[in-house]
Amino acid sequence: MIRPLQLVSILGAGPLVAQGTAGIDSRVAAIAPRMIEFRHQIHQHPELGNREARTAALIAAELERLGLEVRTGIAYTGVIGILRGAKPGPVVAIRADMDGLPVTEATDLPFRSIDTVTYLGRPTGVSHACGHDTHVAAQLGVANLLAGMRDRLSGTVVFVFQPAEEGAPPGEDGGAELMLKEGALNDPRPDLIFAFHANGDPPDEEGDDERLGRVKYTPGVMSAASTRWEARIIGRQSHGASPHLGVDAIVTASQVVLALQTIRSRNLSPFSDNVVTTGVMRGGDRHNIVAGEVLLQGTIRTFDDSVLATIKRRMDEILDGVTRSAGAKYELNFGSTFPSVVNDTGLVRRFLPVLERVAGKQNVRMAPPETGAEDFSYFSREIPGLYIAIGGVPEGQVSGGHHTPTFLVDDQLVPSAMRIMSALVLEALRTPAR
Repeated sequence: MIRPLQLVSILGAGPLVAQGTAGIDSRVAAIAPRMIEFRHQIHQHPELGNREARTAALIAAELERLGLEVRTGIAYTGVIGILRGAKPGPVVAIRADMDGLPVTEATDLPFRSIDTVTYLGRPTGVSHACGHDTHVAAQLGVANLLAGMRDRLSGTVVFVFQPAEEGAPPGEDGGAELMLKEGALNDPRPDLIFAFHANGDPPDEEGDDERLGRVKYTPGVMSAASTRWEARIIGRQSHGASPHLGVDAIVTASQVVLALQTIRSRNLSPFSDNVVTTGVMRGGDRHNIVAGEVLLQGTIRTFDDSVLATIKRRMDEILDGVTRSAGAKYELNFGSTFPSVVNDTGLVRRFLPVLERVAGKQNVRMAPPETGAEDFSYFSREIPGLYIAIGGVPEGQVSGGHHTPTFLVDDQLVPSAMRIMSALVLEALRTPAR
């Protein structure tokens, strides 16, 4: 856990005094309670991708209160705040994602979400089951902290609040890619960009990196490329008492799902890192009707283009073979691929000492790449980027993991992230990238 606040001694002396960093600890302590309340508001009322109107309005109002230049409506609901220091200097961007997930929350938090939405035609709960509420709150905290010292800052900070990181609704564009198309990193053009993700892994994940205040980083490629897929199994409906008169799409789809597991286990090298997941299997209308159609949806995670090509080819072959043997038909479509997040190795070398000083060297770990995906990759392909994970689970508590009903990170992640991200931004403003 980060002790209160190492930044006073770390940043309050030496060259960074010119950036006005003395007293950071007291600033964080004063700002954090209000930012935690923001977290509670956002957590109680989560919104899905491209629908974050309430969250965006809250963010824009706070940035305007701080006197920042504010742009809204970017990629539907995205918000950008621009803080210009008193002196010229580097332009540094920092990003937070805003969207929730169609997951019904099952925590005992007093501010848990009880909101519901209709998603893909079905009612479901919606929650911040990936910690984006803490991302927004911490980034607003950094904006508050730096706005209070703008007369001593050299350079400009661009605060990017991004919608639809979890993916846009079917048939819509969205997320980081659309923000870039709409000029999110133009005027001013940042020299580099930072982001963090709340780490709420379950306790069986390697390294205990989810513990509050721990920091995980990966030089170079740190996440997988992500490809969404969708298939329709088309059979023939019949009475449930006369299955021989139909072609059972549910049975056929079940065979397809099982066969897809052989791609990783039998068609690719055991040393290849990849994932083929079926996340949706939906079909049937009544207990006594043989289903005529089933929808399958899932995700592919890869680190190599040739592996992705093999997976796509084998999926098509499996669907063709299984459906033909059953007398069914199929449709298979692949969505666009989110590229891997690549951390600029020069930025890792430059800012690792900052992470170690603020969090404590014992709390900072270099981790291998992971199969999770993040559309921060679009930003880090445009300009050098550094993406880290900050633990948010206190000792004695357990999270069910990301994208689950019992995902949990503590309120104290907000000031913890404020300290770390403020330190990174201040160091980046101090000198241009080398």
